[in-house]
Amino acid sequence: MAKTQDMTAILKDMMGAFPVDTKAMEDAFKSTATLNEKLAGVALEAAEKSSEISSKWTKETIEKLGGLSKAKADPADYAKAITDFASAQAEVAAENMAAFAEVAKKVQMETVELLMAAGKDASEEAQAAVKKATDEVAKVAKKATAK
Repeated sequence: MAKTQDMTAILKDMMGAFPVDTKAMEDAFKSTATLNEKLAGVALEAAEKSSEISSKWTKETIEKLGGLSKAKADPADYAKAITDFASAQAEVAAENMAAFAEVAKKVQMETVELLMAAGKDASEEAQAAVKKATDEVAKVAKKATAK
């Protein structure tokens, strides 16, 4: 009579031959968490600086509106006040847009640096994991051929 093979034992041997490295998973999680922390820091710093620029811009605009809202003796003075306000706002807008551009440029540079460093680290970790897995598979293959 034919004897049936014990599939449980075969699967157990097969899974034992390809062990799962939980340390690699933990390291990957830690690396990802660290990268996310650094990226969040860059984003929060940019948000803070952008908020400061916006606040300063708003404060300056309100101050200039105060001068614009004062009563004038001559109707031509109103036109001059509006023209002065508009030209001052155009100048301030250009300055503030340049400040926002600097913030964006800094965020871009820091993000690229972080991602390049993370890519390099991930590549090194992947090489180490592949080498370790190759060594373990070679050991298992040696054991299997020795039997």
